Amino acid sequence: MFEIIIKKWWVFLLRGFVAILFGVLALIWPQITLLTLVVFFGAFVLLDGIFSVIAGVTTRKQNYYWWTLLFTGLLEIAIGLLTLFWPNVTGIVLLYLIASWAVIIGIMDIILAIQIRREIKNEWMLIIDGVFSVVIGLLLFIFPAASAVALVWLIGLFAIFLGIIFVILAFRLRNLVGKIEKFS
Repeated sequence: MFEIIIKKWWVFLLRGFVAILFGVLALIWPQITLLTLVVFFGAFVLLDGIFSVIAGVTTRKQNYYWWTLLFTGLLEIAIGLLTLFWPNVTGIVLLYLIASWAVIIGIMDIILAIQIRREIKNEWMLIIDGVFSVVIGLLLFIFPAASAVALVWLIGLFAIFLGIIFVILAFRLRNLVGKIEKFS
């Protein structure tokens, strides 16, 4: 297996270049990247819904719970179509869901830290985590457009970092090709 990976070193190089390109484009055009991610999400949910409906209908005689697949599929189709027809609204709703999650998790962490403060040491770290989560969530609510752009920038930076790792790996694997051929 390792020999096959070494001989296909160029695949990692291509993956690295594509990841770097995606990351740079995400940094240059964050609004377009966010819109593209939302549209891909909509297409995925729509297709998944279609397949769920097909699975539900085709297994209705063998599967007692076939209606759950049908219902889930119809719901996914509706969400997918709404996402594709109104991608900007979907992006904002997703951002508000993330913001709500951050605030709720932060509050729960603070409550937990207060409740267990006598049983553990350094509960203040959990409080700091909770406060940080609440602050991030509130910032997402207050500045949704800037938060969406920042999220895309983080994805872009991650893609560039991942791409660099793949390029380095590709060249290291390429250096091993000669060594493998000597022993084959």
